[in-house]
Parts: sequence; structure tokens; C-alpha cells
Amino acid sequence: MIASIRRMSNSKIGQAFMAIVLILILAGFAVQDRNGVMGSMFGSSANTLASVGSEEVTDSDMSGALQRRLNEVRQSNPAADYASLARDYDPLLISMIQEAAVRAFAADQNMALSKRLVDAEIARIPATRGLDGKFSMQGYQTFLNQQKLTDPELRKLLSSALLQRMVLAPASANARVPVGMALPYASMLLERREADVSLIPIAAFAAKVGQPNDAQLAAFYRTYAQRYLVPEQRVLSFARIGPAQVANVTVSDKDIADYYNAHQDVYGGKSKRVISQAVVPTQAAANALVARARGGMSFVDAVKPMGLTAADISVGPQTRDEFTKLTDPSVAAAAFAAGAGAIVGPIHSDLGWHVIKIDALQNDSGRSLESVKSAIATQLTAEKRKGAIADLVTKVEDSIADGSNFAQAVKAAGLTASTTPLIIANGTSTAQPDLKMPPELAPAVRTGFDLGEDDDPVVETLTGDAGYALVTAERTVAAAPAPLASIRDRVTADWRLKQASDLARATATAVEAKVASGADLKAAIAAAGTALPPTTHATIQRIQLVQLGDKVPPALNLMFSLAKGKSRMIPDPKGRGFVIVALTNIIPGNPSLQPTLIPQVQAEFQEAVSAEYAEQFNRALQIDQGVKRNDKAIAATRKRIIG
Repeated sequence: MIASIRRMSNSKIGQAFMAIVLILILAGFAVQDRNGVMGSMFGSSANTLASVGSEEVTDSDMSGALQRRLNEVRQSNPAADYASLARDYDPLLISMIQEAAVRAFAADQNMALSKRLVDAEIARIPATRGLDGKFSMQGYQTFLNQQKLTDPELRKLLSSALLQRMVLAPASANARVPVGMALPYASMLLERREADVSLIPIAAFAAKVGQPNDAQLAAFYRTYAQRYLVPEQRVLSFARIGPAQVANVTVSDKDIADYYNAHQDVYGGKSKRVISQAVVPTQAAANALVARARGGMSFVDAVKPMGLTAADISVGPQTRDEFTKLTDPSVAAAAFAAGAGAIVGPIHSDLGWHVIKIDALQNDSGRSLESVKSAIATQLTAEKRKGAIADLVTKVEDSIADGSNFAQAVKAAGLTASTTPLIIANGTSTAQPDLKMPPELAPAVRTGFDLGEDDDPVVETLTGDAGYALVTAERTVAAAPAPLASIRDRVTADWRLKQASDLARATATAVEAKVASGADLKAAIAAAGTALPPTTHATIQRIQLVQLGDKVPPALNLMFSLAKGKSRMIPDPKGRGFVIVALTNIIPGNPSLQPTLIPQVQAEFQEAVSAEYAEQFNRALQIDQGVKRNDKAIAATRKRIIG
């Protein structure tokens, strides 16, 4: 290629052609630069979602924020995806615009953050510290990888947080809630309300409802057909490939003997020497030691002039391999060529001059084939069966890849197939309530419901040591209401419950209408014509509702939304019927009887007021700096990420 260009540059035509190419390249750069300049002069780029003064919120900023938010959500919901963050998109964008407003204001006011200040914030992150409690660069990199952040991105986040602390904290610090503001709220918390409460139970009207005729039942079934919807059902076929299919695979005596002979390092006998050894720096010292040891002196006494003790020279029982690793091949060869009691040496190695005494011989005869035959057979059989299962899986998958259908692949591999009745995705059958699929087949059932109509059979890995299963979908029945004939008793019970509920509602509506007209609730209940539970009288303070949190019964909540003398009917949250609440009295609260409540209200309101001050100040910053939203880019980013 380079030679061709060189040859072209030597001709006039080639020189002209290359000049044109060069002009086009330069023109391309010029256009690119012009677009960049024009984008800077006349507006933000297409990737800018919003700008605040000199700061921008870009598509990549939003992508990173959503990714971090998804990581947080997946801590509690591993199955979460970007679609589940749809409600978080706008609040995240607003938060990022608020941060940009603070950064733009800080830039206008020449409020700069030093690198050391940001470094200190990074060092405060627990995940960036090593085992010694100090900042670790390796820990920092691991933290960045876990959070899917780069160093500049993290520094930008920390800088924004620091600037918000510097700019917004003074505006929201020491927010004070005056007594005059806390007093009405404290009075409201101490307000007590009294009401008569009555339950109109559905069960009280059940005896008044007869059996439906065919037309009534059919009409009810058509109206509430979705209530009886049966999920998609499928008939699945399975062929197991597991331990049961290779139970006839065994090993021969020859296989066992071959394995035994190949592993004599495990089963064979071992020859050991109990060795004492002295390593000295010079040959002269070694010769003197040999002379003393062979002259009748014990080896322990012979080494004493060299400052060695019995512990220093004791090596203990050693195989040849073990002693070779400890010393040198030539030293080990000499030691294992000698008999018991022999003095060996001196022998030179990189360590020095060796003098060795063979204290004793230890010969281990090893284990016989018969003694280990059963264990070897068990091990080899398990390995052989595992290989046989893998071979079966390969054979089946190759057969499917070559165009075989389920039945052909099963027959070719010598497997046994089984077929389910119509089942739903959880493995149960509406037609056979007692049917229970083996738990280990659950992955294969899920795969069977994932298969399309024209998909090939699939080999699925089962749970535990159950092996594998070839699965295919034989028939699919789309989700539809169960036939009326098959659920007639259930539909009848639902029809009767609906009729009783309608009667209870009508009675409750009539009673509430009387109470609204001025009648006493107890009297209206007594005149209802049906034996109903007695009316109860409830009294409660609003502060007690606050203490109950989200466990407040709807009837008690209703007491604080009614005016005195008013009533209302609501469905019982437990489905037992309908509740009528008639408010009989309102007793205003008196905070002077509970003097500690006002300071508590002031303290509780202080955080909310501080947050409000900070938000209002940030809103003022946005107005001052000027917020420009690119709605088209915002929608495009949302569609790209959220869908």
C-alpha cells in the first residue's frame, strides 16, 4: 500500500489526486471545527439536556446517574432494570439541574475548591481504605470499578456536594420555627374526635341470597371473565439425561488395575531413611567430622565441636524425593545408596559440605490392589458415568443441530421421554390439582415456557446433581378464562357473594342517608331490618394516628376528615362489608396541658424548614443563572435509556 502511494506521488496525475484528497481532509476538519464553534456560540450540543449558566447537564451525566441508581435499586431487587427507573428520571434530572445551578453560581463568585479538599473527601470514603485504615490506591480503584465511576466523575460528584454544602448550608442553617407557627400544629395534634362507627357485614345478608339460574350465572361469568383467567398453558415433553440414564455404566477389573499401577505414588510402597545431617562450610571440617563419626564417636558427639546440637542435625524420616528437595540430587542419591548406620560423605553441594548418618531404614509396603479396589472402582465409575452423561448431551445436541426433532433425538440417544398434561408456568395443572412436577425439573419447565412455536428442543441443566433434560413444547394454549362448566361451583359462590355484597351496600347506603339527614346511627342500624352488629363509639387524638404511622385503620382516618355531625360510608379494608362513620364531637387540643409538645413540633419542623430554605435558595440561583432545558434531548435520552 505504501509503495503504491510512493509510486503515485512520482506522477503528475498522482500528485494532483493526492492534493485533492488533502484538500478534502482539511475541509472535513474545518467543517467539524465550525460545527463545534457554532454549537458553542449559538446553543448547546444535541447531547446537552439542560444548561444553567456556564454549566451543562449532558446525556452522559444522566446515563451515569441512572446507572448508579440502578445499582442501588438492585441491592434490594436484583431483577430491576432501567424500565423500573421511569419514575426516577425526572427527579434525577431536577437534582442534576440544581447541582449545576450551584456550580454555575460558585463559578460566578470565584468559589474554587482545592484538589486537597476533594482528596480529603475521597479519603473519608470507607471503601478506599486498606487493612491498615489508611487510604489505599488499590482500594480506591476497586471502589471506582464497583460504582462504575472514573476518577474525574467521582471528583465532579464530590465537588458538587462540597459546593452545595458551602452555598446552601448558610442559607438553610439554624432555621427557626416560631412558637406562633408551632402552636396551631400542636393544638391540631392534641385535638380529640369522637364518632359512632358501625360495620354492615356482608355475611349478615348471605342467608337472603338463593342459588342463581343458568342465565344469571352465565351473565355473571361473562361480566367477570377476567377474574377466572387461566394463564398460558403448555404441554411439555422431557427426556432426562442424568445418573439414571447411565446407571449401567461400570468399570472393568482391568480399568481398576491400570489405574492402580499408574498411581503407585499413592498406593505403592515407600522407602524412607531416618537421617541425621551436618552441613559445614569447608571440606577440611567435613573430613574431620567423618573421621570422628567413623572412629566410634556418636554422630551427635561428633558434631559438638562445630557448635551443633542433636536438634540441628536431625532430619527425620525422608523419602528420596523429599530429601532431594531438601538438599541436592547427588546428596540424596548417596544417602539412599547407603545402608543403616552408614556415614555418608563428605559430599559437596551449593549449600556446603554434607556429612550424613543413616540412623535407620523404614520401608512401607504400601496398599495392595485388593484393599483399594472398591474405592478405585467407586471413583472410576463416577468419573466414567459423568463422561457418559456429557457424551449423551453432546450426542443429543448434535442431533438437534443436524435437524432432528425431539422424538428423533430421543430415539437416537436411547432416552425415555415423558409428556406433561397442560400445565402453567409454575409447573401446576388446573385440570390435575394433585400434579407435582419434580423440583429439579423447574429450570426445564421455565425453558419450555420460553420456547417459541418453531424453536428447536433445548437441553437444560437441572438443579443439583440431577443432570440435564431435553425439553420441547408440544402444544400451547393461550391464556383464557376457564370454561364455566369446570368452575361452576366457584362462580356460583362468587355470584352469591356479589349479591350479598350488593345487599350490604344498599343497606349501608340507606343507613348512611338517614344519618346524613339527622338520624342517630344506632337507631338507623336498629331499623335496618337485618340483624347487624352493634354500633361502637370511638374516641381518639390526632397524635395517636401519628404514632400508628401507616397502620391507621381507614375509619379512624375518616374521623379527622369529617365535620361535626357529618357521616360517610366506606368499604371495609378487610373485605368484610361496609363501615359507616358518624362524627359526633370535636374537642380542640390545648397545648398548655402538654408544654413539651410545642418544642417537639418546633424541632420536627426545623429540618423541613431548613430543606425548604435550601430549595428556595437553589430556585433563586436557577433564576439568576438562567436554566435552559432541551426538551427534545431530554425525551430522546429518556427513550434511549428507559424505553
